[in-house]
Amino acid sequence: MKILFYMPHADVAEWLHDFARALPEADLREWQAGDTAPADFAVVWRPPREMFAGRADLRAIFNLGAGVDAILALEHAQPGTLPRNAQLIRLEDSGMAPQMAEYVTHAVLRYLRRFDEYQTQQDARRWQVLDPHPRETFTVGVLGLGVLGAHVARTLASFGLPVRGYSRSARDVAGITTFAGEAQFDAFLDGVKVLVNLLPHTPETGDVLNARTFAKLAQGAYLINVARGGHLVEQDLLDALASGQLAAATLDVFREEPLPPDHLFWQEPRITITPHMSALTLRAESVAQVARKIKALAHGDTVSGVVNLDRGY
Repeated sequence: MKILFYMPHADVAEWLHDFARALPEADLREWQAGDTAPADFAVVWRPPREMFAGRADLRAIFNLGAGVDAILALEHAQPGTLPRNAQLIRLEDSGMAPQMAEYVTHAVLRYLRRFDEYQTQQDARRWQVLDPHPRETFTVGVLGLGVLGAHVARTLASFGLPVRGYSRSARDVAGITTFAGEAQFDAFLDGVKVLVNLLPHTPETGDVLNARTFAKLAQGAYLINVARGGHLVEQDLLDALASGQLAAATLDVFREEPLPPDHLFWQEPRITITPHMSALTLRAESVAQVARKIKALAHGDTVSGVVNLDRGY
């Protein structure tokens, strides 16, 4: 079997070395501009359109991440970009769930125990004990109950916090109060103190973190966005912080990355910024998962993680 690999700004040699060990029977090569030689599978992260244009030989495209919005954007911009008979397959966890749970739990507990405010007091050399947030009303709402979202929700619930979860279709997650569909969206948001976004980025979910959404939350709520920058209406966040509807936000993803040095978010002390590191793709786990699925497809078996192109996940 022939496999194309593409990942910009990465140590490609190490990835190819690990894939060669996992798939010794495969003919592996890094895709370069102008490469139109036959291939059965492609393993990619943020590939250019030219990698797929005119190809009819690919059986599957493996995306080295849980979110496939960058690939789908190529298809939306120019329909027919993706090979018609190629399945698009996303990573399922591969070590990302524990990382995401750690990141979100840290942010939630930081707000619960008001460590962000204590840091501000330290900067001002002020000694003052703050009244803690009541745990029983510190409701966390997790937008998106896929593999990552469900794991995050369960982890937060283990701290005794009231946790809600929202998904497009009904999901049952032990210990979590779940809501589903547009008809239950407002009920999910009502009174939430910390909103955690883990939705897939699709045309339907773009800009979902907006003024209307923020207004449904508890007064002085917190936002944690670890999904995609395209979910957030940036000016609405700044306005909500200015009005006091939101007390603070932790953002790991942005519409433009890296975040430009002159962006207003850098100047807002109530926004905590991290450089898209909440759940990094781990090479060993990712290689093992992709290799296992390539072997299954080569033997005519079905695999999980296949993206529904209409839904976008």
